[in-house]
Amino acid sequence: MGPTNAEPAIAGKNSIQDRAYARLKAMIDEGRLLAGERLLEAQVAKAFGISRSPARHALRLLSEERLIRELAGRGYEVVRSAAATAQAEGIEPQSRRAVLDAVKIAAMPQWERMYGQLEQELCAGMIFSSVRIVEERVAEHYGVSRTVVRDVLARMHSVGLVTKDSLGRWIAPQVTPAKTHHLYELRWLLEPQALRQAAPHVPTAYLERGRATVSNALKGFPQEGFDTDVVENDLHVTLLGHCPNEEILHSLARTRVLFVPTRYLLDPVLHIPLSLIEDALYEHIAIYDLLLDRRVDDAAQALFNHLKNADDRWLKRFETTAKKRQPALPPYLLVS
Repeated sequence: MGPTNAEPAIAGKNSIQDRAYARLKAMIDEGRLLAGERLLEAQVAKAFGISRSPARHALRLLSEERLIRELAGRGYEVVRSAAATAQAEGIEPQSRRAVLDAVKIAAMPQWERMYGQLEQELCAGMIFSSVRIVEERVAEHYGVSRTVVRDVLARMHSVGLVTKDSLGRWIAPQVTPAKTHHLYELRWLLEPQALRQAAPHVPTAYLERGRATVSNALKGFPQEGFDTDVVENDLHVTLLGHCPNEEILHSLARTRVLFVPTRYLLDPVLHIPLSLIEDALYEHIAIYDLLLDRRVDDAAQALFNHLKNADDRWLKRFETTAKKRQPALPPYLLVS
């Protein structure tokens, strides 16, 4: 099949690293990258017009799916491709550097560029008090339209990070120990049951891939580029999403706000001891192992214990924060 200039569609995936992963996977699936060909991080970055960090992430995802394998100090080698038919006929693939289509991946949209920074500032502020977002000041600061700002805030509203007060103003409500405890209580009541119902529908390959992601994160922990979002979503969102009870999943969606601060483990306000994060990763491994052994009830109990521990870890975050002074807010955020 000849090269294509169209980026593959990725449902719900808009980041540069996700698009780089999807493009490379499509090239392997379509036989444009052959078994035995080598891929280099710098090569991917140059071909797609991206930095090395998202290129590295994309290659790691492909490695976890066993589409490529890491070569010590020499990049990666394609393992599976449409060349399998040719190999079956006795034609051995040559070990050579792959040729990539030089197709630039579009820069992230305006809302995505500002989302992360605004989210982090909100999270740091709402540990101390409720925070009001001034739309026109946000637009001026980031050099975007009010429409873009409203799009960002609507996305934050969908995960429970912000809401509107009686005057129609955007507010990020203060996160308190009582509120997080109530949300975790909802999770430990519902997630184990969701896991029991989801387990028969989760492919073994997915469990193995999820476990490998956590295992890789633990190698040399903490490592550069460690992404808690991937680990949390793999277990608590995607895996549980196989649960056929939509009402349980709808109720759990309200608790997603708890995931947000885990993206900022090194933030001076939001951080918690890395040893506690490492403990949480080992708990994820234990849950995957029990599911792989088809010990579903034991896995549900392990998930219950994990969520109880997570509640305690959040409390330690509050204890750490209580010793600090509230950081100065940017001009577009006001104490409410």
